[in-house]
Amino acid sequence: MHVSVLNMEPRYFEFDMMGIVYHSHYLEWFEQGRLNLIRELGFDYYDMEQAGYISPVHEMKVEYKRGIRYGETVLLKTRIIDNGGVKTLYGYEVYNGEGTLCVEGSSSHYVVRREDFKPVQFKKAFPDWYAAFEAACKP
Repeated sequence: MHVSVLNMEPRYFEFDMMGIVYHSHYLEWFEQGRLNLIRELGFDYYDMEQAGYISPVHEMKVEYKRGIRYGETVLLKTRIIDNGGVKTLYGYEVYNGEGTLCVEGSSSHYVVRREDFKPVQFKKAFPDWYAAFEAACKP
């Protein structure tokens, strides 16, 4: 299973008045992790968009276990949990600099035609991506 790893240093504006990362920023981090994973597999969302397709979020799940505090570094792990013919499910884990799991999450995405948002079969529209995603989610 391919796991993308990003080391990050949260920016000052991402913290709330309590000195912990504001909850919505984790969703942005998940997107960074997803884009990094896709690049590591040799692809880019820009190419998908240029071909007339987009991959909107279908569902997001986030479980907050412990806040990331000001001054802590972050390790974000991203992987593909399931790669269906139409929908892809990504998994995320956010650790602090001490290696404590702080946040777990997932997001599911469809591939749709940009012009009408009609879902398409990922494996038919992008067979190379699909094959790479299939290989990446196997243990």
